[in-house]
Amino acid sequence: MSEQLSPARKTIKVPGPDHPITIERNPNRVVVTVAGRVVADTRDALILGEAGYPPVQYVPRKDVNMALLERTEHATYCPYKGDSSYFSIPLGGDRSVNAVWTYEAPYAAVALIKDHLAFYRERVNAIEERHGEARQLQPSPAFEKEDRS
Repeated sequence: MSEQLSPARKTIKVPGPDHPITIERNPNRVVVTVAGRVVADTRDALILGEAGYPPVQYVPRKDVNMALLERTEHATYCPYKGDSSYFSIPLGGDRSVNAVWTYEAPYAAVALIKDHLAFYRERVNAIEERHGEARQLQPSPAFEKEDRS
């Protein structure tokens, strides 16, 4: 799915029958937790399906508590999506290093994931899909927003 960045020229590939990529809106509420804290809570997640990989939830940046994340130097490249940047979640300790990735300037074929973040399931406590639930905000001083449910 992605590879370590190298200074060599990057190959760009377009999704197609040999490597399909789909992006669709998730109608369910998605909640990501680490160490008992809600890191993300949204009703606007996108599900990206890619070739033989498990589907990935992409959460809008506006619905992620960015105060709980710390940008890292880690970066990878996907010839179908572009360059990705990473964040760690210090609350989760070593398990949550580089737990979050984002394509800040994705290729046109996957432009919908711009301004979204994805989480490695094994590096967070849970990524829950809650069917039929409205989003419940639990603001902290660093993360105050209006409830848009």
